[in-house]
Amino acid sequence: MSPVSPSDVSQASAFSERTREALRRLELDVTMRLDGLLHGDHQGLVPGHGTELGETRAYAPGDDVRRIDWNVSARLDEPHIRQTIADRELETWLVLDQSARLDFGTALCEKRELVLAAAGAVGFLTNRDGNRIGAVFAGRGESRAVPAKGTRKHLLRILYEIVDAPRGDQTGVTDLVPSLAKVGKLAKRRGLIVVISDFQVEAGWLASLRALSRRHNVLAIQVLDPRELELPNVGLLPVIDPATGQVREIPTNKKSVRDAYAKAAKERQAEMADSFREARIDHLTLRTDRDWLSDVVRFIGNRRHRMVALGGGRP
Repeated sequence: MSPVSPSDVSQASAFSERTREALRRLELDVTMRLDGLLHGDHQGLVPGHGTELGETRAYAPGDDVRRIDWNVSARLDEPHIRQTIADRELETWLVLDQSARLDFGTALCEKRELVLAAAGAVGFLTNRDGNRIGAVFAGRGESRAVPAKGTRKHLLRILYEIVDAPRGDQTGVTDLVPSLAKVGKLAKRRGLIVVISDFQVEAGWLASLRALSRRHNVLAIQVLDPRELELPNVGLLPVIDPATGQVREIPTNKKSVRDAYAKAAKERQAEMADSFREARIDHLTLRTDRDWLSDVVRFIGNRRHRMVALGGGRP
């Protein structure tokens, strides 16, 4: 795969040169370190006819008679076969959290930059060979869907909208449930659904995610900052919730407060991991204080080992 060229994004006049360079660098990072790791990671394990029903066409000598659609043949008084959609044609849907809470980061980057990185990694690795990708944007008002298409320009449009999202608008806490319901209606074929969020959202999303996992392969990518796991000892710390504008002062000089905060965060992470495991949903955590590419490489390697151990079954 060649890197993104300026002509690939010329249709988006609003692209700044800084944004274009960021997307070029993102694709280069993905293709240099991740390209090939997901090769063959589609629904089908071997080449051949798929299982999803497609259109019909007239029977031709050499066609498999087992694929004859007898209802259509009787109606048209001519033998027709039912074509199937190749399992190697993967349709991927991204559910992207755009909450103002993602405009936060105390280490190498902000959480919203990890959302872009995760979406780029999934997009550049799956948006090939006719594979299509679509997106549903959650938060910052009513959820909005971008239909699934198989072109690079379409993927770049999705990534640009992540970069171009407004900041700190205090529009409230994201509710993922409507967005998950919307992608459930749009994803007609069995495919891959990737939810990228910090999951500091309204309750009820886990049940919706479980419902999607009954038909699709679901990957939950959680973006996280180390300050969401533990607090430093910096005295009286005023903090503001960018989603609501609420301000609180936390006495971080008190060890009991820091310990209670760390314990609650650890319990929340463990509970979330258990819930994903029980629902058979893959869970990847990306942190602002770590190399996200290394975490993705490690995740893909571990997932492949599980697939082999399960004889190619679903993890």
